[in-house]
Order: sequence, then structure tokens, then C-alpha cells
Amino acid sequence: MADDQLFARFGKTCEPGEVLFREGEHGEEMYVLQEGAIRITKAVKGEEKTLALLGPGEFFGEMAILNAKPRTATAVVEQQAKVLVLGAKAFERMVVSNAEIAVRLIKRLARRLDSANELIEVLMHRDPKARVILGLSREAQFLGQPQDDGSVVVPLTEAELAEQVGLSESETVEVLKRLRRLQIVDPATTDSIVVRDVSRLDEFYEFLEMREKFGDG
Repeated sequence: MADDQLFARFGKTCEPGEVLFREGEHGEEMYVLQEGAIRITKAVKGEEKTLALLGPGEFFGEMAILNAKPRTATAVVEQQAKVLVLGAKAFERMVVSNAEIAVRLIKRLARRLDSANELIEVLMHRDPKARVILGLSREAQFLGQPQDDGSVVVPLTEAELAEQVGLSESETVEVLKRLRRLQIVDPATTDSIVVRDVSRLDEFYEFLEMREKFGDG
């Protein structure tokens, strides 16, 4: 009943392809996704790059009303969605009156900080193989879409992954070829990379680290 009342007051139904906000815009509202999926993208060198694919229960757009700065990304409806649209005062009231919402917001901001720290770790690694593996593992964690067979679909192209880890596309493709030979990933499609087993991907990274540590790589 409470959810119905919230939706009646703040809710909006959105169709696929609808843009909720654009990067660079001034923002006075944030969103809570109740149903459907939202893709968060950012323009990089003239191309839209996916940062996250959000599901029910996720907050997004909150930074614009927390720090009064322009939107840092674009939000597009991926699947028909029901969202709560909250202005700064409504959001503040919800956080003050609802401890669960406050805790979820803190956890989300902590995940965002973790993601930034992991990206720094990826970019500082000297070994291209390790950078690709770390980057792919990171994206599988934050963007990955788990499948029934245990694999994870990462909605990034080879070129987008290369951009993420700061390598050329050719360097990245060579590492992915090796991972395919080891049957850790499947051949990439035009818009995604399939990791057969994320734990094997992480184990291979640990193997590379051990080789480097003992001077055998």
C-alpha cells in the first residue's frame, strides 16, 4: 500500500528509449527505479559509453541534487520502467524519515567509490593482460547480466573495454583471444562480451600475478 501511495504521488511510467536526463543538464530531481531497467551512459570521445544498467530498487540522478552540479551522465529507459521522481525537498524528507532509504543511499555511494578505486587499480597496472582481465572482471561485477548457465554478459564492445582499461583495441583483442582459447570468455558479439565463469577469470589474474612475483612472466 505504501508503495502504491508513493507511486500515486511521485510515480511515472516510462517507455523504452525515453531520456530521463542528459549529461551536462542542470538537475533538480532524482529517481528511484521500481520496475524495468535504466541504462546510464556517458559521452566519451563522441560516443555514448555504458556506465551501468540499473534494475529495480536502484537510485540514480541523486548527485545532481546532492552537490548542485550538472548531470555527469545520461539516463535512458532500457525496458518499460516505473520510477519515482523526487525533488530535493522530497528526497531529503524521505531520507530523514526512512532509515532504510538512507542506508541504501550510503551503500550506493560506497559502491560508486569502490568502482572508482578499482578503476584506478586497473589503470595503474603495467601488464596489459592484467589490465584487461581486471577491467573485464570489474565490468562483470558492476554491469554484468548473469545467465542461467552461470555465465555473465558484459554489455561492452571490445573497443569500449579497451577504452576503459586505457589500452589500444588491438592489445585488448589479443588478450581476449587468449581468454577465448582458455574457454574463459566466449567470442564477442557486436555489443557484448560473455564471461563463462568470473571465478576462472579471477583465478587467471591471480596466476599472472604469481608469475610476475616470482619472475617467470
